[in-house]
Amino acid sequence: MIRLLNQKKILRLLYRNNQLTKQEIAQMLNISIPTVISNSSELIKQGFLEEAGVAESTGGRKPTIVKFIPTSRYSFGVWVTREKIRIILTDLNFKIIDEINFNMIDQLYDFRDIIVKVSKYIRDIINNFSISPNKILGIGFSLPGTVDEYKMILKNVPNFGMKNICFNEFKDYFEFPLYIENEANASAYAEAFLNFNDTKSSLVFISITEGIGTGIIVDGDIYKGFNKRAGEFGHMTIVKNGRKCNCGKKGCWELYASKKALLNQYKKAFDDENKNLDDFLEMSKVDKKAQNILNTYIDFLAEGIKNIILILDPQNIVIGGEIFSYRDLIEKKLMNKIFENNSFYERKDCTITFSSLKENAAILGAALLPVKEMLF
Repeated sequence: MIRLLNQKKILRLLYRNNQLTKQEIAQMLNISIPTVISNSSELIKQGFLEEAGVAESTGGRKPTIVKFIPTSRYSFGVWVTREKIRIILTDLNFKIIDEINFNMIDQLYDFRDIIVKVSKYIRDIINNFSISPNKILGIGFSLPGTVDEYKMILKNVPNFGMKNICFNEFKDYFEFPLYIENEANASAYAEAFLNFNDTKSSLVFISITEGIGTGIIVDGDIYKGFNKRAGEFGHMTIVKNGRKCNCGKKGCWELYASKKALLNQYKKAFDDENKNLDDFLEMSKVDKKAQNILNTYIDFLAEGIKNIILILDPQNIVIGGEIFSYRDLIEKKLMNKIFENNSFYERKDCTITFSSLKENAAILGAALLPVKEMLF
């Protein structure tokens, strides 16, 4: 166990730093040189590391440099939304090597049908790139709704009308380990972990897609709550006795501040089912009625974020998901609304940004799940 822990420490350190001398590893991890030598040798045998020459000597023998190999293993990420499924293959630096998308149709709302299609596409990718199965760490699923990742159960998906989907039943479709996580939690973990220059230990990730999900990072870990449903801010009541939600409640935040909510308001106001959100947003640059709809949407989005700040007091809030594509139209007004005069917080108290991972936070978070098992 100690040997395995030391190997994971060395891998984590080199993952972050790319390459170091064995002496630097020993100093930074506070372990002995012989321990570094024996464990790095084992990791070299496993293909994770390689020796990459020697550094300048500061006295005595020149120290050997050890380098992390990002192509030593690969990971799959799968992001399931109501509209489509995305599948990616990444290396250990989360460079997307290949991607396949397919649209959701009503017949595929049986999860077994989804899994069958995903397994076929994953086999195709592996064959196309001639990747040895022992180099695949696993497949991570980023899922809507509440998730028990230990029991491998997708517990509740209000927007799909599904409950208690057991992923243990799908293991036979794949040669590799399966991992599951709520999509907002996966996004939060990706945002906190993958940005080497700005790691975040206090973070709320707001994922805006068909609905709204939030992932909460406290002291560097996902906070899930006692029943593993913490972060369901999309279903907090924002309008008393408001619109009816799929969850059974009325007036939920996601009915007023999700991508779907905005598109529905445009379609209703202009009586046009053919235009997409990009069309309406372009219209909002010149049309007063379209501008008013967008401003009302920003008001609702800001109110929910204000509530999150008051409830959780996070150091960082990161906004991501499919909203990223219309960031330029809403960012300035949204920030002004969030930080308008109040006696509880100021701009300096909470950093609010749009995701550095753009629309990819959820799917990179899914691919991160098998890698996390390797590093921690």
